[in-house]
Amino acid sequence: MLKPNNAWRWYFDDASTSLMLDLGDDMVFRVAINAKHLIPDAFSASPFSVEDASLFQRMAEPLSCLSLSGPRQAELGLNAVAAYRFHKPILPKSWFFETQQETIAAPEWGQIVELTSQTGDRAPFIIIENAGSASLCMLAREADFELSANKKMAFCGAIKVMNDRLSQPIPQTNSQKGRFALVG
Repeated sequence: MLKPNNAWRWYFDDASTSLMLDLGDDMVFRVAINAKHLIPDAFSASPFSVEDASLFQRMAEPLSCLSLSGPRQAELGLNAVAAYRFHKPILPKSWFFETQQETIAAPEWGQIVELTSQTGDRAPFIIIENAGSASLCMLAREADFELSANKKMAFCGAIKVMNDRLSQPIPQTNSQKGRFALVG
């Protein structure tokens, strides 16, 4: 996983109409959030803050339980931080998802939950922000997520849903089984 440093900078690139993160050493990361979903602060250059770095580092453990490569985990982590900091408030689009029997009372940043669409597609999502009765979530699967017969969501796509659509958090210990050898 990438190690944040004080040289990293957020900026908006007019040519690509995208929020970018300058990582130094001629490396630039393009954020997956559409420009129309960015708050006004995203259009002014700003440093990758201590809070950004803390959020990114806190994301490392939950992301390690997903079946994603290291670079894809870093991409998801950076997009999650960008969404937390720069995503506009949006209305929930819960009609795409099944209601769950057991709901999460207070979802927290970085929790990995499952959402099930009305079409039966299931995928892991990361909680970006809890707004009381609804949460902003980000798709944590590389394959597209089928919201409906004619609407799909791409990797790192963000959507707000009512909390009664969120499954219980995915336990990190279960998904890490088999990653370590037992000794002794």
